Amino acid sequence: MLYPDRALPGFLEKNRIPAGAVEELVLLRRMIAASDGRIVSRDADGCYRFNADFTNVGDLDAQLEALSGIYGDDIEASREPLRALYERVFRHREFTGRSGSMFGFEGLGCIYWHMVSKLLLAIQENFFAALDGDAGPEVCHRLGALYYRVREGIGFNKTPAEYGAFPMDPYSHTPGHGGAQQPGMTGQVKEEVLTRFGEMGVRVTGGAVRFDPRLLRACEFTAGPRVFRFLDVDGQWQSLALPESTLAFTWCQVPIVYHLRSAGRPALTITLQDGSVQAVPELSLSAELSAQLFRRTGRIRQLSLELTRESLLR
Repeated sequence: MLYPDRALPGFLEKNRIPAGAVEELVLLRRMIAASDGRIVSRDADGCYRFNADFTNVGDLDAQLEALSGIYGDDIEASREPLRALYERVFRHREFTGRSGSMFGFEGLGCIYWHMVSKLLLAIQENFFAALDGDAGPEVCHRLGALYYRVREGIGFNKTPAEYGAFPMDPYSHTPGHGGAQQPGMTGQVKEEVLTRFGEMGVRVTGGAVRFDPRLLRACEFTAGPRVFRFLDVDGQWQSLALPESTLAFTWCQVPIVYHLRSAGRPALTITLQDGSVQAVPELSLSAELSAQLFRRTGRIRQLSLELTRESLLR
């Protein structure tokens, strides 16, 4: 939620000055005794309020200047205490815009989808930081579980009735009183692209690509044969037959296919433009091959990874 829902004061609950604060200031006591309501007046219920024509402390200052010839030294003695009292009553310096005082779209109780995606990315970054820092398996598993708990709340996991729109359509905000009503991609799309590649375990360190799919779940793999269509680096549409227990995606327009095996060691196979195949013992590319991938030169035609359930999130 962008701002937590909360009860806002009613109109007549605003601009109320404690009686004790009025009694402390000689200037206000004199003006009230003289029925002079140019700074403070007393309503029918006996509540003290600042002049309703004031819009900010600048108007209060201007009125004090105008009254200096009438109330003399009491003006200067009361100026700073009055300014502090005005701020205490209206709290203008705490004003954060419409988000703190309205209920639609970017208001109280509103879901700001970009912030949900930012939270998702932050948890993922901490998941990989825990892995890199050799945190224990319980810590990593807990972070992974929290990651997917947040992910389940994002629109594409909801029905149209729950989301308020087609779940795959990007919306900026969902007001607390209804479903998604404000179209706008904001940064949600960006964060979700980043997190999706993170789920696939695609990481870059020092200009070199490595695959670390320990946030990936086994349920992502196909239950049966599928055909994967993609646009290759030459701008041509291609079809790739996928057997059972595979997962495929493209990065820099190069198809990357994960094969889920019941046993064995993780392995990477690189298919090059000349048809040759390189088997790499580690799930990483050299900096030189990574540069070829990033520049989309066409030298790398496919990457295939052999994975086991032990290498995924469990």
